[in-house]
Amino acid sequence: MLDSKLSGFSSAQINKKRFRVGEEIVRGLLFLAAFLSVITTFSIVAVLAQEAATFFSEVSFWDFLSGTKWTPLLEPRSFGVLPLVGGTLLIVVGAALIAIPIGLASAIYLAEYSSDQVRSVVKPILEVLAGIPTVVYGYFALTFITPLLEIVLPSTKIFNAASGSIVVGIMVLPMVASLCDDALRAVPSSLRQAGYALGATQFEVILRVALPAALSGIMASFVLAASRAIGETMAVTLAAGATPNLTFNPLESIQTMTAYIVQVSLGDTPAGTVEYQTIFAVASLLFAMTLSLNIFAQKILNRFREVYD
Repeated sequence: MLDSKLSGFSSAQINKKRFRVGEEIVRGLLFLAAFLSVITTFSIVAVLAQEAATFFSEVSFWDFLSGTKWTPLLEPRSFGVLPLVGGTLLIVVGAALIAIPIGLASAIYLAEYSSDQVRSVVKPILEVLAGIPTVVYGYFALTFITPLLEIVLPSTKIFNAASGSIVVGIMVLPMVASLCDDALRAVPSSLRQAGYALGATQFEVILRVALPAALSGIMASFVLAASRAIGETMAVTLAAGATPNLTFNPLESIQTMTAYIVQVSLGDTPAGTVEYQTIFAVASLLFAMTLSLNIFAQKILNRFREVYD
């Protein structure tokens, strides 16, 4: 049927029409993929909003955000989420203190100092860290890092935030190093050559030319690493424990927001109860924190973005 309709056209015209038809099909498939992603996002937000609204109809929103005691599964119940938020931030800050300087230093070495042979060996080995299961990191923290901390600091608890921060920092280290390396290598060599022409040393060119030029990509890696650290669950649960403790002492046991969600989702809490709906309230707050972080990062990227031809 199609061949009979196309019989009056030249071969070039037939090929052109078939190409357009194929292009329209591909465009439609790509649109469906993008539309599916949007629908999935809005569906997640709608579910979180609906369940969180049900929770806040019974629990004060202000008490939820300002309370310092989190015992929704025990009597007397208390729904202050600050211990979970504090535990999450303790892990994120600790992981950032480890991953950001080491990852950035690794990226500078790979992009500016290492030879092609060294780079071809070091970078794949570094990225192997990203493929290790998180549960392995958790047991590594519990059986190796925590005993070392106990030797140095005898007051260290078996489950502690410091151990969780260290393993999460190791987990996000490859992300920071790889993205920073890509950002530094994207800086045109002409900028470096201009710095050398002015008499700058290699270190001065890196510090005053390459790093500022790659700042947007470097900031993006920091934000992605922080988002990954906020969402980490299994390694933190095994290393830091499940004690909703509002403390700034990294040697004590804490509980993160994601670890609490996993705890309640195991099936022991009846669905539809206030206790069960706490996971949606916590997840909504976690979503808002991550979204705010991404919006802030986007403003930073727009402020320092550099475009090279």
